[in-house]
Amino acid sequence: MGTMISYTRPDGQVSNAYLVEPTQGSQAPGVVVIQEWWGLNDQIKGVAEKLAARGYRALVPDLYRGKLALEAKEAEHLMNGLDFAAAASQDIRGAVQHFKATGSSKAGVMGYCMGGALTLLAAVLVPESDANVVWYGYPPLEYVDASKIKAPLLGHWGTQDEFFAIEGVDALEERLKAVNVKYTFHRYVAKHAFANEEADSKNLPPLGYSPEAAALAWDRTMAFLQQHLC
Repeated sequence: MGTMISYTRPDGQVSNAYLVEPTQGSQAPGVVVIQEWWGLNDQIKGVAEKLAARGYRALVPDLYRGKLALEAKEAEHLMNGLDFAAAASQDIRGAVQHFKATGSSKAGVMGYCMGGALTLLAAVLVPESDANVVWYGYPPLEYVDASKIKAPLLGHWGTQDEFFAIEGVDALEERLKAVNVKYTFHRYVAKHAFANEEADSKNLPPLGYSPEAAALAWDRTMAFLQQHLC
């Protein structure tokens, strides 16, 4: 289990986050985990706990400042109220900096859905990140200055995703290729949120949990983090 901590953003403001430390201690590499649009709920805390079990320090910033959404309309409202640029350049960058200031020699960022979009922005705006993993989410592509992405990038995408169309992934890939970003994208025959074990309980037809795709994507993520953070 983890604990809530506070850390300082580059602009001097304080953010709260859920931290899980591995048995290896604070010298272990860190992974900043970015929530789906639901907020800092038990499901995303569980992702952090899985990472800690694999030897990573895991930190989930509370981007909604204590608020949670149980229904899609609430989630959409909270997401629309979020300043994405500030979340990436301040909350997420501050979290990566916190890891490096407290013992980790390397740290990366991983996010799902809305958090996937934020992870792509962090790949652009957080030069301290050593590796970035995007799970089915991207921002409007005009905000992705691929020329600034220096760390390796891994992406997991559902070909049946109705929220983040696979055509957008294809367009993103062209932007990355044009400036020789080091990236690997995997496509799965799956719906949006295919790695969220609670997806089916949301009663939203565009969402769908796929245990097989989730397991394969997780194994690929563990190999990627092992290669670039350990």
